Amino acid sequence: MAGATTIVQLRVSDVRFPTSLEQHGSDAMHTEPDYSVAYVVIETDGGHEGYGLTFTLGKGTEVVVCAVEALSAFVVGRTLQEIVGDFRAFYRLLTSDGQMRWIGPEKGVIQLATAAVLNAVWDLWARVEGKPLWKLLVDMEPRKLVSCIDFRYITDALTEEEALDILVKAQEGKCQREEEMLRDGYPAYTTSCAWIGYSDQQLKEEITAVSGVWTRNVKVGADLQDDVRRCRLVRQMIGPDNTLMIDANQRWDVQEAITWVSHLAEFKPLWIEEPTSPDDILGHAVISKALAPLGIGVATGEQCHNRVMFKQLLQASALQFVQIDSCRLGSVNENLAVILMACKFHVPVCPHAGGVGLCELVRHLILFDYISVSASLQNRMCEYVDHLHEHFKSPVVIRNACYVPPKDPGYSTEMREESVRRYQYPQGEVWQTLQATRGHRT
Repeated sequence: MAGATTIVQLRVSDVRFPTSLEQHGSDAMHTEPDYSVAYVVIETDGGHEGYGLTFTLGKGTEVVVCAVEALSAFVVGRTLQEIVGDFRAFYRLLTSDGQMRWIGPEKGVIQLATAAVLNAVWDLWARVEGKPLWKLLVDMEPRKLVSCIDFRYITDALTEEEALDILVKAQEGKCQREEEMLRDGYPAYTTSCAWIGYSDQQLKEEITAVSGVWTRNVKVGADLQDDVRRCRLVRQMIGPDNTLMIDANQRWDVQEAITWVSHLAEFKPLWIEEPTSPDDILGHAVISKALAPLGIGVATGEQCHNRVMFKQLLQASALQFVQIDSCRLGSVNENLAVILMACKFHVPVCPHAGGVGLCELVRHLILFDYISVSASLQNRMCEYVDHLHEHFKSPVVIRNACYVPPKDPGYSTEMREESVRRYQYPQGEVWQTLQATRGHRT
């Protein structure tokens, strides 16, 4: 990395898309989401910029924006070289300030803001190096990778030495796995065909429009009879051999989850995603044990606050599929910790995506996982939702139901300027028009 690159400004915008108008993204708990982002731009004195974001559902994005602004003081004035030279220390600086951590620590709004800021830093680093983020990670020396991770609170599950050993052992065959990904891509599954707000007719149309090679995820949890009907419809359309999953988005109590999913077992779902409160580690363990005889696993993670929660879920055998999120955890740094813990515990990583930009970002992480950590595709796939990709300069490319590795430098986080301008809340022309003509609730 030639020459110092000083960060001179950090800007953040509230960008929202009115997806609730057509029920895109609707589930049993989030019935009218307006997919949104707190969008960060880091400017430097050398002409490079870094772009970052964190995902929200509309209301509350302004709170995340305020948190990002509060964190900006820790970023502006520092050089990129200073930050990545001791990335662990910088991560801890953002997450452990003696006053700011009180509104976390490492959870909720402040952690979402941390993700947005650090995503922009990682994007900047990859751009300066002229590599897509996945390639930056794959090419990085194991010791350097490990130095980016804060191991505080997780050494009882994964030590720095164990993480280094995992990475060193995965060096064998790494070049071949990279070539495989460039040739074939990483397997994806889709949720966008079965939002809970879709009618049966729309459900049929969406499934018909998607090739038979896709694995489907069906939203459940609002009404049992509706779920039985919808799951039967999907299973009949995709046939007995294609994989099906179900997702309750935290709707149930523990025993309710066990009973409800047992009624859906005839449709042979691979997993039940987010069956109960994301904070209930022991509840997930009870559900996991109860559903194991039915051959149904538990998947969770999209609303896990931090690496500590994942540590406990893994230690308690409370999940069979780890669902990391590129914007819920503390950016790449914390996702690296979870990916390595999952490898040690032999639990496959199947990332959460969708929303705004999540598919764009998480493809980098799952490519790294396969190439440099797990070296396995068994029971592994990455979520894909076919919404809003047109607003990004390096949008997701899917081929044969697989993520194609991106080639543009960076973390694929840069949005199109026109999209930011038109959908910025509340002053963007889209929102001004909605408020004037339709009285849309905001």
